[in-house]
Amino acid sequence: MKKLFFALILLLLFKSSYAQNNSSFADSIRIKYNIPELAYAVVSADSVIEINALGYQRINSKYKAKIEDKFRLGSVTKTITAYLAAVLVKEGKIKWNTKFFDLYPELKTKSNPLNYNFTLQDFITFRAHIPTWSYGNETPTQKEITGNDQQQRYEFISWFFKQDFAISEKQDVYWSNPSYVAAGLMLEKATGKTYETLVKELGKTLKIDFDFGQPNLKDKNQPWGHDEDLKPEAPALNYKLNWLSSAGNINVSLRDYCKFTQMQLQGLQGKSKLFTAEEFNYMHFGLPEFSFGWNAETKKNNDLQYSFHNGNPGTFLTKVYLCPAINKAFVLFANVQSESADKGLVLILEELEKKYGAPAFN
Repeated sequence: MKKLFFALILLLLFKSSYAQNNSSFADSIRIKYNIPELAYAVVSADSVIEINALGYQRINSKYKAKIEDKFRLGSVTKTITAYLAAVLVKEGKIKWNTKFFDLYPELKTKSNPLNYNFTLQDFITFRAHIPTWSYGNETPTQKEITGNDQQQRYEFISWFFKQDFAISEKQDVYWSNPSYVAAGLMLEKATGKTYETLVKELGKTLKIDFDFGQPNLKDKNQPWGHDEDLKPEAPALNYKLNWLSSAGNINVSLRDYCKFTQMQLQGLQGKSKLFTAEEFNYMHFGLPEFSFGWNAETKKNNDLQYSFHNGNPGTFLTKVYLCPAINKAFVLFANVQSESADKGLVLILEELEKKYGAPAFN
């Protein structure tokens, strides 16, 4: 019994030292690659193996990083929207083959006929043959899109589907934010609830505090985003990111997003009460390149299959990588968007994969 006790103590000390080494390495990368605040975690289906928040909420400030700090997810929002859609399909509120104009027939006659037959599944899996659009586009202008948040998204997609966009080259996947805007509107119509309400209700079920927009808008003591020049983003409403709410405007703490990630790993192991392991596997890997909110790739260095997503909403960066074969997920958040910061996050991800990613750690 004593031998077992001492062995357990040594193991705990080893893990603590291990995590400390990772923290030191991560902080050195944070400083070198000009990341004001960095948060990262390694989780399995049943435990948080390592989690840390380093640096400062705002550059050149005294506000130190906290583990409960919230980060804007950018396109990682799509992992949540896609799961929400799957839940509503499972509950019978909507079908994957429901067409957008079945729910919004009043918009059909003024829309481009090329958009007529796209379904919820087409939008969620990026199979809708539509062009890209993001917050950097100059049109439409704020004057053209009016009403409350939900009405603005409706007006935006109405404008978007009227456009005579031409996509000459056929692709397997069409990376278009408006696909998720359309999907979000379909979920709203099917339930009679706003997208924000649906996400909040999902969060309550999962015990996750999802919110929207810049974290510092409601609380200036939350992280401030920074652009590539390291200029802090002052609290303000970004109306274009509101139009893209279901595509990239959720904010959440690292600890809470880890809960969502662990739920995904649990589902892939067949431990979900709502979906089978086969259903979760299809959501992550069922289609080439991109399935239901998740990209997929097989790493050349270890032949392990990962599902992943990256977010870049202008002043934040987020990365999430899941590997069911080793029951691990890696999550990284930064409150800056720049090429330098992205390189830094990749280096940290690679280091964490080296230490936790080998099958021996399963």
